[in-house]
Amino acid sequence: MASLKKIARRSFLIGSAAIVGGVAFGTYKYHQPAPNPLDQKDGRAVLNPFVFVDQSGVTLIAPRAEMGQGVKSAWASLIAEELDVDPAKVTVLHGPAAKAYYNSAMMSEALPGRGYDGSALQHSLGEIVGHMAKFLDLQVTGGSSSMRDGFERMRHAGASARETLKQAAADQLGISRDQLTTEDGHVVAPDGTRLPYADLARTAANLTPIETDLRPASEWRLIGKDVPRIDMVAKVTGTAEFGVDVRLPGMKFAAIRQSPHFGVGKKNFDASAAETMPGVEKVLDLGDAVAVVASNTWLAQQAVDAIDVTWEAAPYPETTEAIFEEIARSFDATPNSTMRDDGNVDALPEGATVIEAEYRLPYLAHATMEPMNATALYSGDGLQIWAPNQGPTVVQKKAAALAGLDVDAVEVNTTYLGGGFGRRIETDYTDRAVQIAMQMQGTPVQLTWSREEDMRHDVYRPGAIARYRAAVKDGKAVMVHGKIAAQSTTVEGAGRMLGLPMSGPDKGHVDAAFNQPLAIPNFRVEGYLAKPMLPVGFWRSVGASFNGFFSDCIIDEMAHAAGRDPLEFRLELARAEWEPAAKVLETVRDMSGWTGKTPHGIGRGVAMAYSFGTPVAQVIEVADQDGQIRMTDAWIAADLGRVIDPKNTRAQMFGGMVYGLSAACFGEITIDGGAVEQENFPDYDALRMHTMPTVQVELLENQPRMGGAGEPGTPPAAPALANALFDLTGKRARQLPLMHEFDLLI
Repeated sequence: MASLKKIARRSFLIGSAAIVGGVAFGTYKYHQPAPNPLDQKDGRAVLNPFVFVDQSGVTLIAPRAEMGQGVKSAWASLIAEELDVDPAKVTVLHGPAAKAYYNSAMMSEALPGRGYDGSALQHSLGEIVGHMAKFLDLQVTGGSSSMRDGFERMRHAGASARETLKQAAADQLGISRDQLTTEDGHVVAPDGTRLPYADLARTAANLTPIETDLRPASEWRLIGKDVPRIDMVAKVTGTAEFGVDVRLPGMKFAAIRQSPHFGVGKKNFDASAAETMPGVEKVLDLGDAVAVVASNTWLAQQAVDAIDVTWEAAPYPETTEAIFEEIARSFDATPNSTMRDDGNVDALPEGATVIEAEYRLPYLAHATMEPMNATALYSGDGLQIWAPNQGPTVVQKKAAALAGLDVDAVEVNTTYLGGGFGRRIETDYTDRAVQIAMQMQGTPVQLTWSREEDMRHDVYRPGAIARYRAAVKDGKAVMVHGKIAAQSTTVEGAGRMLGLPMSGPDKGHVDAAFNQPLAIPNFRVEGYLAKPMLPVGFWRSVGASFNGFFSDCIIDEMAHAAGRDPLEFRLELARAEWEPAAKVLETVRDMSGWTGKTPHGIGRGVAMAYSFGTPVAQVIEVADQDGQIRMTDAWIAADLGRVIDPKNTRAQMFGGMVYGLSAACFGEITIDGGAVEQENFPDYDALRMHTMPTVQVELLENQPRMGGAGEPGTPPAAPALANALFDLTGKRARQLPLMHEFDLLI
C-alpha cells in the first residue's frame, strides 16, 4: 500500500505521477463510459483507468481483489500481451472505489437462460446488460468473472497504450507509426533505435490515445502459457500486505463481541473488569455489540472477553432441527421458480422404475484463514478504510451512510485477501471498524475479529433440502423432478450488497440444478425460498455448491437403478445435449482409466456439474485402509473455452475441489440455543496434507465462450466423493458431512 500512497488519494493519480508526467490508457468504450477516477493534470491524457505509463514504467490498475486466484498476474499478462512488456515488470495496484471499475461479466450472469445453450444474440444482450453494473456501482470480485470481465478490456488498454507510444516515437523520429515496432518495453525504429516507454510517456500524454484492433490469437506470446505469479516473491518473503499487516502512525487495535443470536443486540453489560486491564484504552458501546480499544490486538481480545454481557434472545428457531423443519415447510408454499420444465414429469411410461430421494445439506462457514479485519481512520469530515474486501464501492457506500459523509469523502484501500470465497463481499466487518473509528476520531484503529467471533458471525452458505423424484426405463433416463428449498442468497446476500429489494424468480437458487446439460425428456426443477433465519450469503460457487450435489447424486442413483455404468450413463445424456459437457466426461474417463469396475476395497465415483459458464467433471477414488476410508486419487476435467494461464487455472480447479471436499467431509454449522456451536478449526475441520488425494487436472477449450475458473471446481467434488463411497460401501450418502456416516481418515 505504501507504493499506492505515492500516487493515490481520492483523486487517485496525483503526487509523483503528476510531477513526472504520464498517460493512462484503456479503450473499453462500449456505450458511454463510466466517470474516470484518474485526474488529467500536467498535459496527461486520460481515457480509462487501467493502464498508466510514466517515467517509472508501466502500471496496471487492477480493481479486482487478489485473494489467491491470481487475478493480478493474469490481468498483467493481458495488457502485456498487447503492450509488449514483461508481465514481471508491470507494477500492479488495486484501484480505488470507483464506478469505472464495474464488473460487467458478473451482472450479465443474472440474465435468464441455462447459459450453455445461449445464442450469439443472447450473449450480445448479456454484454449490454453487463454495463448496467456501472449504474449500481458494482465494483466487486466474485462469480468467477474476473477473466471474462477483463479479457478484452485489458487487451484493448494494452493495445491503445502500444499504438499511442508508437505515435509519440513516430513524432519524435519524424517517421510514420506503421514503420515502428515494439519489444520489451521499447518502441523500435527501422534502424534499430530503441526508445523506452518511460521516455515517451510525457510526449504520449499530449496525444489522444489511439484505439486499434487486437492481435489475433496466432500472435499471442503469453495468453495460453504458464506465466509466473507476480505476487509470489512478496508472499513467500512475507512482504505482501494483507489486512492484518496494515500499520499506521499512532494506530490502536480493537476487538469486538457481538450477540451470539443473529439480528438482536444486548440487554446490558458490565465492563468494569475489562476497563482495569493493562493496555486497555477504551471500552466502546456499539449498541448491539461491545468493543475494546487497546495497545495491541491480544490485549484487546482478552479485555473484550472479560466483559459480562446479557444478550437478547434469538428471534428464529433455536436448534438446527427446528431450522430445518422451517426449511422443509417451504415446500408447502408456491415455488419461487420453475426455471426448467421440459416435457411432462407427471406422465411416466408404463414399467418405468421410479426413484425418490431426499437430500439434506448443512449451513457452512467460509472459514477464511485470515479472520475478518479492517482498519479505519475517521477525521470528522473524511474517512479512510484499509480492508481485505471484495467490493470497494459497496464498502464505500455503506461506510459513508454510517458516518454521515458524502461517498466521495470515503477512501477505500484494498489489501491482499487471506481468503475470500464470497465472505468479503459483505461489509459487516468494515462497518464495525467504522463504528469504532467514529468514537476514536483522529486515531487509526485496526479491528480484528477473533477466530471464534469470525466463525460464529459468518454469513453462511444456506442449509438446503432437495426432494427428487426420477425415473428410468430400459436403461434410459426418462424423468427428473427436483424441488429445492433453502434461504435465498440472492434475496439476502445480493439485497445487502446492492441495497435493493430482490424479487422475481431466483435463478441462483437453482443454479447447477435447472441448467445441467443433460438431455432428459421430462425435466422440471422448482425452487422454494425459506424465510430468513441465519444470515446467509455467497459461499464459493453459491447455489451450485448444494445443487451440484443434489442434481448429480440423483443421476448416479438413476444410473444404478438402470443397471448402467454411471459415467457412460451421464455421457449419453450429455452427448445429446451439449458436446463440451460430453467432452469433459470423456476426458476424465480417459485420465482416470475408468472401466466401471473396481477391485475389492476400492471405490470410484464420477460427477459432472455446469456452473459459472464451465462444465467440470471429476472422478474420485477411495480405498478402505484397515477399516478407514482414504481418498487416494482425483481427476478433474474442465472446459473454460479459453484458458489464459493454464498453471494458474489448474490451481483454481484443484483449490475449488479441495474446498468442496473439505466441506463434504467435515463442514457443518449447527445451532443450539440460537447460537452457532462451532467456534474454531477443531470444530470445523478441513482436509490435511496426509488426507489429500493425488490430483490431475486437464483443461479443454472446446466451448465457444470463456467460462469461469474460481468456483466451478467446487460443485462436483462432494457428489463425486459420495458416489465413490457408494461404490466402495454400498451405502448411499444423502446427507453431509460424510464424517457422520463413514469412518474417514482424518
